Amino acid sequence: MKLFVGLDVSSFDMKVCVLDQEGTTQDTWTVSNDLPGATMLKQRLLDLVEDTDIHTLKIGLESTSVYSFHPSMYLHHDQELKRYGAQVFVMNPKQIANFKKSYTEMNKTDEIDAFVIADYLRFGRNHMSIVKESQYVALQQLTRARYHLIKSVTREKQHFLQHLSFKCNTFSQEVDSSVFGHAMMELFLERYSLEELAQLPLEALAAFLQEKGRNRFPDPEEVAASIQRAVRSSYRLEKVVEDSLDVLLGSSIEIIRSHQKQIKEIDKTITRLMAGLTQTIQSIPGFGPVFSAGIIAEIGQIDRFEDETKIAKYAGLSWRKHQSGRFTAEDTSLSRQGNQYLRYYLVEAANSVRRQIPEYQEYYQKKYQEVPKHQHKRALVLTARKLVRLVDALLRNHQLFTPERGVKH
Repeated sequence: MKLFVGLDVSSFDMKVCVLDQEGTTQDTWTVSNDLPGATMLKQRLLDLVEDTDIHTLKIGLESTSVYSFHPSMYLHHDQELKRYGAQVFVMNPKQIANFKKSYTEMNKTDEIDAFVIADYLRFGRNHMSIVKESQYVALQQLTRARYHLIKSVTREKQHFLQHLSFKCNTFSQEVDSSVFGHAMMELFLERYSLEELAQLPLEALAAFLQEKGRNRFPDPEEVAASIQRAVRSSYRLEKVVEDSLDVLLGSSIEIIRSHQKQIKEIDKTITRLMAGLTQTIQSIPGFGPVFSAGIIAEIGQIDRFEDETKIAKYAGLSWRKHQSGRFTAEDTSLSRQGNQYLRYYLVEAANSVRRQIPEYQEYYQKKYQEVPKHQHKRALVLTARKLVRLVDALLRNHQLFTPERGVKH
């Protein structure tokens, strides 16, 4: 006998619907979304399958952030359910929503949603469980938090540049040095007005940059001169406006530095966890522990995927096909679905790998030259798609990377 259990999970409760292989409803009930509720759910499932010849027991629920995490992990690891071969599937809500469209005139209620999830399982459309083991979950929390911090730093840098353009509109054109370097940021924190910077002796400004830049400027006098050229050619603002921009620049600097400090702490923890995890993709030049962690945390056990094409699709590194009759479009868009975290770490890793491995650099250059627009972005995404094949081979075959043959046992 086959049983399919659909769970519609919210922050408060879980609606349960159990179907057999014919689609007949065996039972429905509601439990709270907490440990006592999950325990009650498990016990009721055990009572249902007791003295029954069960050879398939599938439990499905939608991926709803933290709401689905705890019940899925609880049911996945329960030893009593495992005796009946229970499998837990956490599914993309979009897949369930699309499947539900096949039903006509169906209302939107939690009980009906639980039925649809169970019926989706019954039709066998689920190909893998994305319930991960504890070590992958721990890494995933860290790498996802790091991803959001990186995005926050990027946004804050954009705000910083906008404020800087208001204060000194020619700074970016005149000064050939990163505004996000330590010395430059210290200069902005001093809250000099444009007139003060224009009147500051060149030797004093150069000495300030050299001290704060820890003697890393090859020609501090030239950088100081370019700053003063930018200051003298920029529009002047009213003092009240300039003072407000100084406050905003200082605030952005503090936020950027705070986030960068947090990223470093997370990187240290990731490196520590990766040291105790057996994996092979870190042997790829340019990967390192952080990119490796970001990728394996989202992939989990490689056996969940049939082949590398499934991994690419899961990451959103796939292109939609557009075909009608004898016409097949050559220019198609990248799928906007998929795991954004896995896609981010694969693309970042590809950008690093292409600088280390000639084969990937040649492939990147080839794709870069194929189009006149969005060259870097397109070439990088295609390089990431190529990298998926290597990642899959190393993880699936437990092999290490070697430059001569790509992989080795």
